[in-house]
Amino acid sequence: AGFSPGPLLMLVISQTLQHGIKEGIKVALAPVLTDLPIIVAALFVLSRLANFKAVLGLISLAGGLFVAYMAWGNFRTHGPETGASPAAPKSLLRGVAANALNPHPYLFWLTVGGPAMIGGRQEGLAGVLLFLAVFFFCIVGSKMAIAVLVGRSRYFLKGRVYRGIMKALGLLLALLAFSLIREGFGLLSSWP
Repeated sequence: AGFSPGPLLMLVISQTLQHGIKEGIKVALAPVLTDLPIIVAALFVLSRLANFKAVLGLISLAGGLFVAYMAWGNFRTHGPETGASPAAPKSLLRGVAANALNPHPYLFWLTVGGPAMIGGRQEGLAGVLLFLAVFFFCIVGSKMAIAVLVGRSRYFLKGRVYRGIMKALGLLLALLAFSLIREGFGLLSSWP
């Protein structure tokens, strides 16, 4: 899942190319901050509610708009930052927003992660904690690895090649934004 295309992965690549490995790693750490509240919400929903489509629809719409905003930023980029950047990149904040406004972590924790944790409670707290530790190691570690790989190659990317890659990432983000918005409207239209 850490390597699957999505808003957070595109943001890891984009921030790494624009601001360096450190900023890409900050984005990669976003699930550590955002998934705990999502896990709690998913466990609450699984134990109490039957219909959560409207909430996921609204999250998806908000996420689509945010990802579209990030895509617009990629289309406007001119070149990699060198030295001190005039504006703070706010990578961790952007990563947290991208992950919190993406319905896929909610779907994962509602359909796979939450039930696995509920089932794992029978094995004891150690099993649940091991599941969470392995999950976060894999999801965050894979995104950090991508940040390092991209960061080490960013100095080879100059001029048109760099702008082309950023515009391609912007296009991918725009497609993801469209997909999230479409998914949000689909979830809202199926809600009674």
